[in-house]
Amino acid sequence: MPAGLSTRTIEILDPATGEPVGSLPVADEAEAAEAVRRAAAAFPAWAATPPGERGLRLRAAAQALAARADEVAAMNTRETGKSAADAAGGVEAAVNTLLQYAELGPLHRGKRLRGGWDAVDVATPQPRGVVLALTPWNDPVAVAAGLLGAAIVSGDTVVHKPSERSPHTGALVDAILAAELPEGVLVHVTGDGTTGAALADQPGLGAIAHVGSTATGRALALVGAAHDVHVIRENGGNDPLVIDAGVDPVWAAGQAALGSFANAGQICTAVERIYVHRAIAEPFLSALVAEADTWTRGSGQPLVDARMRDAVAAQVDQAVAAGAKALAGGSVPDGPGTHYPATVLADVPAGVQVLTEETFGPVAPVVVVDDFDEGLRLAAADVYGLAATVLTPDMAHAHRAAALLPVGTVKVNAVFGGAPGGSAQPRGASGSGYGYGPELLDEMTTTTVVHFGLPGGSR
Repeated sequence: MPAGLSTRTIEILDPATGEPVGSLPVADEAEAAEAVRRAAAAFPAWAATPPGERGLRLRAAAQALAARADEVAAMNTRETGKSAADAAGGVEAAVNTLLQYAELGPLHRGKRLRGGWDAVDVATPQPRGVVLALTPWNDPVAVAAGLLGAAIVSGDTVVHKPSERSPHTGALVDAILAAELPEGVLVHVTGDGTTGAALADQPGLGAIAHVGSTATGRALALVGAAHDVHVIRENGGNDPLVIDAGVDPVWAAGQAALGSFANAGQICTAVERIYVHRAIAEPFLSALVAEADTWTRGSGQPLVDARMRDAVAAQVDQAVAAGAKALAGGSVPDGPGTHYPATVLADVPAGVQVLTEETFGPVAPVVVVDDFDEGLRLAAADVYGLAATVLTPDMAHAHRAAALLPVGTVKVNAVFGGAPGGSAQPRGASGSGYGYGPELLDEMTTTTVVHFGLPGGSR
């Protein structure tokens, strides 16, 4: 097929109603190559731009996004089914993230090294070049803002391909931001997985930053190794929640429901499996079923598309067939869209997919344990290493969890939250590298060490 004449398209349906949102063409390999070429051509001038000026341009981009926040949030809701409040919050978070990097970028500093008295040695950060950013659909604006902002303010240029599940939102965000930046500093590409693979295989990339599935992240790591390209990955998670004896079971159920059902369970750090102490298991399960019923009646939030709902339903069906009991939800409802109810599973047997894989839906599988140490052991026995939560009144247990859980983030007595500037490294199947926070500036740059000696014979 001639370059630029791809006839493949991405068709998006509103997950709440099933009505068409729009159609966008999928970029072919020639368009992928052209996108990287444009970003590469813009890199020398942008890298040479003073960091303070780069920060000012990024600040202007953040302000432009803020001015069109309602438009961006509405498109996000139409494409992904995210609630209006969550979509608006995502845009607000994106604006604040861009402003954060606009301030942090110019302050990103090197080091003076201690060498000989008659020499000067410095280590200084330098931009990597063209960064390929591949971003997800579940929080498409906020996540993209972090990767784009850190790369741009560091002096890199960016080729951005948003998820094929939120292409209109990604295209709109990129158009708003790129209008405030020099040509080629931010290049948008619309496409699916084949497009992302074609982009990753282009010569001349300095880094690949990916937030998405583990399978895709592993494939990108192999491509990066083959091309000597730095790869940053935040991938799947199977985050456990360990509930100790002595906590209020009703409060614990509220935390579990928030972690499992918010955004219809479509959050990277959602609660994916629950280990509750036998001493409070019965009242906890009763309260969690009540929470699930409230979430199902009140949220009305669908899963992003039929493919995702089918995958969630298949995992629940497998667990029930293996002996788990659906105390709430557990079946696909009638009606338009791709809704799935908040689901509570009890008596979940070991080895089923809702315990071993990322479900990415509003499902709370519960396993009853005899003591805290058993819950901690089961929580740690997993290939993923994104995050974990512990609810406990015992600070010795909290400290032990922080020391022993092999994850990037351990949360104690709150399923969500954290201080500004927090940054963690996922482990195992969840990826590698800092994906946010000030340390993301280190990922987007490389360090050059310079030794300044005196000319021969100088005194």
